[in-house]
Amino acid sequence: MYAVEMKGILKQYPSVRAVDGANFILKKGEIHSLLGENGAGKSTLMKILYGMTQPDEGIIKIQGQEVKMTNPKQAIELGVGMVHQHFMLVPVMTVIENIIVGSEPKKGLFVDYKKAEKGVREMIKKYAFNISPTAKVENLSVGEQQRVEILKALYRGADILILDEPTAVLAPQEVEELFKIMRELKKEGKSILIITHKLKETMAIADSISVLRDGKMVENGKSIEKTTVDDLAKMMVGRDVHLGITRRSQCMGDDYFRVENLTVAKKDKKILDHINLTIRKGEILGIAGIEGNGQTELIEVLTGLRKPDTMRLTKGEQVIIGDAKGFIAQGIGHIPEDRMTRGLVLDMTIEENIILGYHTRKSFIKRGLFKTAEVRKYAESKAKEYGVKTPTVEERCGALSGGNQQKVVIARVFSQNPDVIIVAQPTRGVDVGAMEYIHSRLLELRDEGKAILLISADLDEVRCLSDKLAIIYNGKIVQQAGPEELTETELGLLMTGSTLEEGAQAHGKM
Repeated sequence: MYAVEMKGILKQYPSVRAVDGANFILKKGEIHSLLGENGAGKSTLMKILYGMTQPDEGIIKIQGQEVKMTNPKQAIELGVGMVHQHFMLVPVMTVIENIIVGSEPKKGLFVDYKKAEKGVREMIKKYAFNISPTAKVENLSVGEQQRVEILKALYRGADILILDEPTAVLAPQEVEELFKIMRELKKEGKSILIITHKLKETMAIADSISVLRDGKMVENGKSIEKTTVDDLAKMMVGRDVHLGITRRSQCMGDDYFRVENLTVAKKDKKILDHINLTIRKGEILGIAGIEGNGQTELIEVLTGLRKPDTMRLTKGEQVIIGDAKGFIAQGIGHIPEDRMTRGLVLDMTIEENIILGYHTRKSFIKRGLFKTAEVRKYAESKAKEYGVKTPTVEERCGALSGGNQQKVVIARVFSQNPDVIIVAQPTRGVDVGAMEYIHSRLLELRDEGKAILLISADLDEVRCLSDKLAIIYNGKIVQQAGPEELTETELGLLMTGSTLEEGAQAHGKM
């Protein structure tokens, strides 16, 4: 008997068949990785399992019992829990309050807070989560917040856990902590399903894998044994994929993009504290750090979206000032970290979004009117070049998968040939085929002499692509070094506020 069995699942939307007769099995007490390209149907299949979407056809069995999953509440009652990529916690509430909300133990008409606290403390101790139950969530690290989400699911009796991109914003040490937790839950008999784009992590933690391609399940419950990262990539895209290309710059030029004495304060607290960075022509400078340490504010300042308290910014001999529109006009391209709020207007079409910010250029407009045919032709060529999966460029961007939305943003900026490119989370949520293409294009742009600032939560990506690394912690650049000069452990220490000396001392005591 399987923990989950899905047979012949079909989900048709007006313009696309998202899931096409898929079969899926999850064994009891295993860690299972669900892989697939963007738009392959992973999210739709999991939404069906969690009751967020209803299938047009197919059968779902939970612990051998056939069910009609109609909403998440029913899924939770059947022992299915889901930890979303973007945590659903209330920052001003405590750990206990977040865990019990909606499932509060009662004493008469009131919440039995003592019973709740006792239960939560026992769970924290049982799973060695090492967090205070009375701490406010806003004061927790990202990894600790994720543990609260997992506890929330377990508190509601989850035997089947769905984790959506669980390592997307974690430092290496936090990833290891999460994997320890997952292995403990597996020992306890929990069944865990992870949706991830990180194939190395799939190899490290999963017992078996399933692969969706164009809505069809091409691998179902395949053992991870005797499988390689290259095998997984090929299963996903149907061809050989070359990931992890390391090609350092061979033609680096002069210092070109300079950030001097950048400070941003908020309520007397320095969000960015005297940042100094220099990028040469033909160089990728990678910013490594756990999210929430000033990266967002750094991006906003360097793209004209936020006014700093102090800064001198130059590109060659040109002093850069103005707003976001002015920065674009002065040759600074921007791939935003959040495509939903900064990158796209979701109610606009692909062709409208693909020229957004550049739409007043002569190639797109004449006497105040859009050159409709030229814009359509341009959008179609870029959608094809960057692999945007869509029946037509007249499709709303809101109807695309997250990865295809990202491809629209990438296509827009890369195609306009800026001198400096601020690239934030370029491959977040994109499949391995798109990742390979984006990495290759970044290296090509660098070799053409562009100065590129890369901010990514994916440590492998930063180390692989960057010619130089700057580690950010608590709004300060704590160290700059070549990618080969620091081990992954040393990077992790610097990203979490420890010094390399402290790390060496801790290692010596072990």
